[in-house]
Amino acid sequence: MERRQLEYFVAIVEHGGFTHAARALHVAQPSLSRAIGKLEHELGITLFHRVGRNAVLSAAGEALADRARLVLRDLDAFRAAARAIGAGTAGRVDVAATSSSALEPVTSAVAELRRHHPGVTVSTSSALSATEVVAMVLQGRCEVGVCGSAERPTGQGLVAHYLRDEELLLVTPPGTAVGTGTSVTPADLRGMRFVVTKPATAVRTLFDRFAATVDDMVLAAEVGDRSAVLPMVLKGIGAGLMPDGWADLARRAGAQVYHFNPPERLAQWLVHRRGGLTAAASAFVETTLALCDQRAD
Repeated sequence: MERRQLEYFVAIVEHGGFTHAARALHVAQPSLSRAIGKLEHELGITLFHRVGRNAVLSAAGEALADRARLVLRDLDAFRAAARAIGAGTAGRVDVAATSSSALEPVTSAVAELRRHHPGVTVSTSSALSATEVVAMVLQGRCEVGVCGSAERPTGQGLVAHYLRDEELLLVTPPGTAVGTGTSVTPADLRGMRFVVTKPATAVRTLFDRFAATVDDMVLAAEVGDRSAVLPMVLKGIGAGLMPDGWADLARRAGAQVYHFNPPERLAQWLVHRRGGLTAAASAFVETTLALCDQRAD
């Protein structure tokens, strides 16, 4: 079995068929088909059912897809470790992150890596929830994940590092006064209109909890992309609930930012699979943990 065969197998799965995979890999489709046929022969199983021009994963293929991704990750870790011994830390780390975590601490970690490990490239993939981040890491789609979750993320072979408590804030359109000073209570939200994300996110969970006890909270707009919340707030469509990573950007844009009394906080976690990490991933993990420890002090 060759690495190239596993790369072809994973590419077909991720691109939805032989034709798109061949185009993405810049190889001739007959070469791709021969490589997969050889792999099936060596394994003694059928990975894909050919239905006309389409390829559908077999039960065996579904069972092995995630395993193939993990094997490729482990091979990358071995190769990166060998390079790091002689040439310093270098390589690419794929990081899954929810939108608030992509702002902080991921942005600060990337800036720190550029100073101390300029050979490391960070590629981020967005996720809607902590559950999606964990799945992306366990499936091998990303090596590291950063997310907010009230409970410690769990999964077979998963390692979770506590980073910090991020604070959830109220952000209102420019010139909108709420509560007293810079703080608000849930009761101050009565009668307000809100722009919120779709269910399954931490911010939506907070909105739903408030709405269950506070009268006349209005859902003005529901968005799938969290980056659309702040622009809508600035347009006056409604208020928003946002993690503290958005606070500086919201203030600079002219929005009003309020803390809740008592504070609303959510634990933030860094997750990765147990076992060997690539040198680039190790550098990202160590840098992120060090940054959060410094801020805690």
